[in-house]
Amino acid sequence: MNDFNTKQGVLFYNYTLDVEQTSKIDRMLSLLDRSGVASVLREPTKGRPLGRPEFDPVRMFACIVYGFAMGRSSLRELESSCRYDVRFMYIMEQETPSHISFGRYINKVVKPRHERIFSLVTSTMPRHFNADISDCFIDGTKIEAAANRYRFVWKPTSFHTSLAEKTRNLLSVMELSRGVPAKGLIPSALLADKVTQASLELERKDEPLRKAYSKMLANLVSYMEKTLEYEDKERICGPDRNSYYKTDHDATAMCLKRDYYSGPGSNMHPAYQVQLTISSGTMVSYYVSQDRTDLYTFIPAMEKVREMYGGYPKRVCADSGCGCLENHRFCRDMGIKAFIKYQSWQGECCGRRPSLYELNPDDTITCLGMRTGRRVSIPERHHRFKGSVFYLVDGCTCCEFMPYCRMFMKERHGESKVFEINPEFQVLKQEARDRLLSVEGIEMRVNRSCQAEGGFGILKRDMSYDRFRRVGIEQVRCEFMLTALGYNIRKFLRYSEKGLKVKYWTAPDGTAPERFRKPSAKRLRNRVERRLWKSANEVARTYRYK
Repeated sequence: MNDFNTKQGVLFYNYTLDVEQTSKIDRMLSLLDRSGVASVLREPTKGRPLGRPEFDPVRMFACIVYGFAMGRSSLRELESSCRYDVRFMYIMEQETPSHISFGRYINKVVKPRHERIFSLVTSTMPRHFNADISDCFIDGTKIEAAANRYRFVWKPTSFHTSLAEKTRNLLSVMELSRGVPAKGLIPSALLADKVTQASLELERKDEPLRKAYSKMLANLVSYMEKTLEYEDKERICGPDRNSYYKTDHDATAMCLKRDYYSGPGSNMHPAYQVQLTISSGTMVSYYVSQDRTDLYTFIPAMEKVREMYGGYPKRVCADSGCGCLENHRFCRDMGIKAFIKYQSWQGECCGRRPSLYELNPDDTITCLGMRTGRRVSIPERHHRFKGSVFYLVDGCTCCEFMPYCRMFMKERHGESKVFEINPEFQVLKQEARDRLLSVEGIEMRVNRSCQAEGGFGILKRDMSYDRFRRVGIEQVRCEFMLTALGYNIRKFLRYSEKGLKVKYWTAPDGTAPERFRKPSAKRLRNRVERRLWKSANEVARTYRYK
């Protein structure tokens, strides 16, 4: 196929492009040609006008991808580049589409099939470099949305519940409480029926009672209007969000990383959560969501990899933001070798927050003081977590770790302690810990820092991409696909130009497995006595007035 190869569209070119730039662009066009994406771009799109298209769709796509690779992601920049940049003139064969044409092309052609386009082009790059995508590294970040940051709405859950109680009391006074639920929210449709009944009842009232009843009817109408407003806000937020922005209903109020030093919650920004999957230095998958944390985005990100490439990776490495029971269980069930840090990994690694117990194969635990605990049943005590059981450890009176072990308990002294443990999660955590501390785990962790963290660094710093330009989650997903594709093309051009091969750090021979730092009872006791477990705000307030 020669869909992307340069054709002599005009008799004489009015520009001069050096051989180095020409060969670089030709390598990109050859890669796109081998991917077979041209057949997808030429598919008929719903809503497109009949007849000859205004511009060649293949050329338009190559121009857009090259523009995103060069850090020109806005439509105006693409338009001006086609007019004044000889590289874009070479790709478009001196055609000059306007920013409206670029926007219409992205919305009509690229957006409906952006996942297919990305998988076709990206799957060609590992084959070109003879790289393997069986090892994947996942990292997430929050990218600011193109919305007015001062116009956001919180989900009115508590206000709606309070309004329902006030409405229920008013209907009881008006003797219209028949059919009204005794608990929970009251639908606005039911309130509309009650307003109609109250209007008919008002006409039957005598003159002394009509004035008071009319005031109650006015209050009922205002409650109904407020209920409609709350229902509309809850419908926009959905079941999994707590906020939205008026200028972009899909954006969620989040604290970005630059806001952590000024206090989380003080600066809210419209943003989207982006999960990026990188393998062999190539962005192989992406997932844009409205979640504020990484806990619930790991499984959808893995499903995106399966949809694009037909299977799950063999090994996955992620940070502690994905270290929950569901994610570890998913990797176990799907046969994925998971190198996922759990939430308490950093504290255990440095010895400042060591684990209080270790689950043994014989269904017993060993605490920090090397005492054995067994599973017990306590009828008068309820479990706080699903699937958890109680373990009892005796002989704690002379334990040197007792101050640290009982740091968050009201009773600081005693002969025994009860631990509430989820055995399944504890086993998965210990297996993940052993894998992470092994030589293979060290290699995976180092490569995740190089590839995943480095990928976001290149996007935000080198490509100056720290904010979405488009509104709506579908538009944002298409935009980030083009950005990730531009990142891959940018890396492909650099590696192919210098004849480099994809090579990352491997553990040298003789590398020893890592071990956690041995916890010191004296240091832990001193930390407890100095009350160093205060919150960040309390610590800052303490040092501020010294």
